[in-house]
This record gives sequence, C-alpha cells and structure tokens, in this order.
Amino acid sequence: MKYAHFAILLSVSLLSSAVTPKYSASVVPKNMSVETKKKRFYYLLVPAVEKVHAELMTRYKKIAQDVKDGENAKEIAKLRKAYYVKTDKELLACLKPHPQSIVLAQAALESSWGTSRFFTQAKNIFGIRSMDENEPRIIAGGKRVWLKKFDSVEASVRGYYKIMAKVKVFKEFRALRLQTDNPHELVKKLDEYSEIGAEYGKALSQVIRHNKLIRYDKKRLR
Repeated sequence: MKYAHFAILLSVSLLSSAVTPKYSASVVPKNMSVETKKKRFYYLLVPAVEKVHAELMTRYKKIAQDVKDGENAKEIAKLRKAYYVKTDKELLACLKPHPQSIVLAQAALESSWGTSRFFTQAKNIFGIRSMDENEPRIIAGGKRVWLKKFDSVEASVRGYYKIMAKVKVFKEFRALRLQTDNPHELVKKLDEYSEIGAEYGKALSQVIRHNKLIRYDKKRLR
C-alpha cells in the first residue's frame, strides 16, 4: 500500500513539473512557439517585478505618510539629496513606482520577450547602458556601446526602477505617475526612452492591451 502511495506522489510531482516547466534566463529553448516564449518570459520576469514593485510601493507609502505627518525630517532631507530634488512632492514622484504592466511591456520590447543576447548573457532586460569601464558589462555593438551586466533578473529590475526615478529626461513621466496609474497615459511620457520617440509609447500600449498586462496591476490592487 505504501508503494502505491509513493507512486501517486511521484506521478503528481512529474505532472506538476510537466505543467510548470522551469526556465533559465541564460538558455533560450530552440523552436519555441510564441505561447512558450511568453510563458518563459512571465516565469522569469513576473516574480522579480512583483517583488521589487511591492518593496518600492511600501517605501513610497511610508515616506508619503511621513511627509503628511511632518515626521522623519532628516530621512526625508537625505532622500531629497539622494534623488537630486528640492521639494517633497518631487521626492514622492521619484519614489512612487509605476504600474507593473509598463515594466513588463518595456521588458518585452527591450529584450525581445527575454530572448535577446543582452538578456541571456547579461540579464540586462531594459537596455541599460554602462559608462563605467570598471563595472561588469557587455559590448552592445560596433559603436563601442556598452550595456550593464546584472547578477540577476531582480537586480536588473531594480536598476531599471532606479534610472526611472533619477534620470532627468523622465521628470515629466515621474510627475504624471504621481497623478495617475493609467499605463496608457503614462507611456506617452516615455518617448525619451527610445530612438523611435512617440511611437514607443504607442508600441507599449499595444503590448499591454494585446497581452492583457493590466492584470498584473489589478492583482496588486486586491
């Protein structure tokens, strides 16, 4: 009887493995269908994006409450200095993380759904450049453009959010995300992220709609 029980547990385990295969960021399976490619992408990206977004949102809410209550003035002043801003409102704009649907849409476009060389060799999901020859990085092309090399997908997501919080060209994007969580409005302010300008926001909107990525935003609101 105990052997039958063991066989049942083994069958369930094998079935579970078959239903939810484990994927690696450094290995792109050959001849993947579009469905499999996206399953691999979500498997690798969603947990990291959800974790980082949740942590950033928790910090944002705490600082927002401190600002409202007039508490932790020293910490807030330190943060304003770290983010190169002068007002509490600007600081909160820097700290508030934008919707996960935008992060996933950008990740999909910038990494070709997790299949690009920069993703597999450097876990660089968002095309983040490197200006420091002493940090781990990878050559991007003949023009001697370098991209940062990350230790993990999570580290790449954190690096991306940091850039979106600090780089000057995304100031309008940050100001708008303090007013709305509508991804289709927010992506209109990401024209500086890509050489294609305003078309980039349109492409992101299409990816969000076609793949129903808004579900990841709604999940966080429950």
